[in-house]
Amino acid sequence: MPHAPNPDEADLDTVPPPQPVFHVEQALLGALLLEPHRLSDVSGIDGGSFSTAAHAALFAAITTLPPPDPAEHAQNTKWLDQVLTAGREQAPGLTASYLHTLIQVCPWPRHAPAYARMVEAEHARRRLLTAAERLVHTVHDATLPHPVQTALAEADALATVVDNIANRFPPRAGTLPRTTAPPPPAAPDHTEAAEEEQILLATATAYPADIDSVRWLLPDDLTLPLHAGLWQCLTTLAHRREPIDPVTVLWEAQQRGLLDDGTEPGEILRMLAEPSGSLGHWGERALQRSLLGTAEHTGRRIEAYARDPANTPFQLVVGARRALADIAAARTRWQHATGTTPTQQRRPAPTTRAGPPTTTPAHTARATRATR
Repeated sequence: MPHAPNPDEADLDTVPPPQPVFHVEQALLGALLLEPHRLSDVSGIDGGSFSTAAHAALFAAITTLPPPDPAEHAQNTKWLDQVLTAGREQAPGLTASYLHTLIQVCPWPRHAPAYARMVEAEHARRRLLTAAERLVHTVHDATLPHPVQTALAEADALATVVDNIANRFPPRAGTLPRTTAPPPPAAPDHTEAAEEEQILLATATAYPADIDSVRWLLPDDLTLPLHAGLWQCLTTLAHRREPIDPVTVLWEAQQRGLLDDGTEPGEILRMLAEPSGSLGHWGERALQRSLLGTAEHTGRRIEAYARDPANTPFQLVVGARRALADIAAARTRWQHATGTTPTQQRRPAPTTRAGPPTTTPAHTARATRATR
């Protein structure tokens, strides 16, 4: 997790740096305290870009106070005293000695734009992490009346953060994150998912004419490999316009090797003999579960990328966009299934301009199961 700012931090010069950007922030603030005119060369950051409340308060004071006369500033500490007084309003633990420490640890004040760019890059990583965490949290919020719409809205918010980062750090070709992505999550309620998928398969077997109406449902939407294989058997038979009943599906399953793992033929026949409700209903249930699983996996992938400080903003943008593409594909199928168009935030078109140099390369509520 990012370092949590504490407005009451005391003895700031003795606090161990939580991450390398802490040193960068010190160097930037020291440059601006020593040579305030360097502020005109700094862009892309504000007080919220800093990792501690004390640094944020100092930057806010520096940017709001009128700059001092350079000659006078070189002779006395009047302006520094003003900065300290203003900064203490938000961070009472600030001391005059810490301001002098900042000045002393700054290697070169003329490097202030580069320091600011580093601070902006780290802030972008924290913003991306926060947005990804919100998406994952939404997927697991069982109190939501419309989980799919809410998850898609959070995905749009995450995509907006990615676009904003891309506007400041245009992605480069071949800059994928090197962080290993986590495996896809398991179904939240494996037993319920398995039962509903069995009903889905049985209902499709009993009413094969309805299979064409759920073409948006893919084998990968089902949680168990056997169920995915049986759904592929059903859609294949329907496509070939061959007879469909439990026996023909069983034969197709054998041709596809679905019995090679020891599954008994009688088990499949029993599974396909208990239809209930409508195929469209069970298909939407399976697709909803799949879409939410995709959203969680996307969020966790981007979380993993953002937690790795070795990834540059360019890599984060490329990796996040590839992950979000999976949600976009699932969203399209959900629209076809429900006949609705979920609200999608208008996002700015990604810019292709060169950036500043960098230092490093329909049924959404939970439906009641039909009585079997």
